[in-house]
Amino acid sequence: MPGTVNGGKLAAKTNQRKYGKDFYARIGAMGGKKGTTGGFAANRELARIAGAKGGRISRRRKAENVVEVAAVAPVEAEIQQTANQSDFDLAA
Repeated sequence: MPGTVNGGKLAAKTNQRKYGKDFYARIGAMGGKKGTTGGFAANRELARIAGAKGGRISRRRKAENVVEVAAVAPVEAEIQQTANQSDFDLAA
């Protein structure tokens, strides 16, 4: 059964029975305490600089088709006006 899902479950049960219910919590805590890098939480200024560099070299492309809101509004008003006139003509 080694190397299977059931084998893993049996090994986990055995480890917990031999070493206690908190076996995996303890070995996980040991690994977390051994870390020496500190990450960005240790140096906020370094995190800010790295984020700025990442933003400058972004791989996203610029938008090619940008629709301006000012150009769309008169067209919508014209469509609305013609719809109102045709509704009025049908009602008469």
